[in-house]
Amino acid sequence: MSPQLISILVLVVVFVIATTRSVNMGALAFAAAFGVGTLVADLDADGIFAGFPGDLFVVLVGVTYLFAIARANGTTDWLVHAAVRLVRGRVALIPWVMFALTGALTAIGAVSPAAVAIVAPIALSFGTAYGISPLLMGAMVVHGAQAGGFSPISIYGSIVNGIVEREHLPGSEVGLFLASLLANLVIAAVVFVVCGGRKLWARGAVPAHEASGEPDGTGPVDAPGAGSGGGSATGTAPTGTATAVAAPPAAPGTAPARLNPARIATLTALVALVVAVLGFDLDAGLTAVTLAVFLSTAWPEDSRRAVGQIAWSTVLLICGVLTYVGVLQEMGTITWAGEGVGGIGVPLLAAVLLCYIGALVSAFASSVGIMGALIPLAVPFLAQGEIGAAGMVAALAVSATVVDVSPFSTNGALVLAAAPEADRERFFRQLMVYGGIVVAAVPALAWLVLVVPGFG
Repeated sequence: MSPQLISILVLVVVFVIATTRSVNMGALAFAAAFGVGTLVADLDADGIFAGFPGDLFVVLVGVTYLFAIARANGTTDWLVHAAVRLVRGRVALIPWVMFALTGALTAIGAVSPAAVAIVAPIALSFGTAYGISPLLMGAMVVHGAQAGGFSPISIYGSIVNGIVEREHLPGSEVGLFLASLLANLVIAAVVFVVCGGRKLWARGAVPAHEASGEPDGTGPVDAPGAGSGGGSATGTAPTGTATAVAAPPAAPGTAPARLNPARIATLTALVALVVAVLGFDLDAGLTAVTLAVFLSTAWPEDSRRAVGQIAWSTVLLICGVLTYVGVLQEMGTITWAGEGVGGIGVPLLAAVLLCYIGALVSAFASSVGIMGALIPLAVPFLAQGEIGAAGMVAALAVSATVVDVSPFSTNGALVLAAAPEADRERFFRQLMVYGGIVVAAVPALAWLVLVVPGFG
């Protein structure tokens, strides 16, 4: 049995144990990386840790820390109600606002994980406050990011178009962008309907007093003794009628959530995070940690609660799995699988298998990295002229990025980390199932629509 096949079988065993025994998959993956790396791949500790995603570790810790402070001092409650006012109380429009926002950020040059890191905590906070499915909110954020992710001036678009040019393949920058935009828009619409979008429309608009933050005995409030930031009372998930959404009841004798120095400083920090990441290309994780430290120093009462809300279990899960994927890459397993498919004599069959490999591997690793490996592998049979190059590249791009809803991808991990701790395990399972459906269905559909007709 080849070392590459052994490494794939071990990965399957990790999934089975984690699913049946409720063991953290990240811990299992670390153990598998140690065992396979040492006994099969003959790697030392440095070789095993070469795949440890240090940058993603800092992003997960930094962003969840910063937004935990925002939750502790009531800033996210304020943002939620600002979003309601923006759409005139139409809660059903909020998922689409999040979709459009992340799409706009990536289309103008934001790295997809950076856009998701900024928007996901706000989206999930809104979903919690108004009883919207976290899967719906998370999927809209991720698919929005990928919808704009292949514009000609975006990071993903620039990288893929550069690979196409370097490999001397015919391509279409606009076609690539539209393929990703339309694919993610259609998927988002399906998710919206399946995850309760019609019920959200049936709710109508929230009451005017709730959307404006005026006191009426309902809505988020400043809880007494919540620290210097004046954290908000959480209450229970709201329930709706045919025309309105009832907010959690306010504590007697308290005022509605308003801006105070802690919240103003936190909003400024969130804006600074956006500007630093998008305007100056600074690392999202390091920037978020730095801003969180400033807020913690100024308002230590809030930060004490926030540290415990960092998504440590998610950090272990994602870092462990990606470390094992790094071992697979180090020992050539991914290249081995790709070359095996590329050698198939039937171009259309090879094309659909490459799309599925891109989707499967990208669900656990870098989407751009996978495209960078698979597009060159497709060159030999693209050169035969039986497969349209532009359509094939677009199909690979769509297949390798829509699966970023997987909880093991960077974007999926950020969405999972933004979910409330009490719901995170259930949300993880939902993302697993949804990610599996996307991996199973989208590559075949992308192949059918973009490759079979022979575009490009």
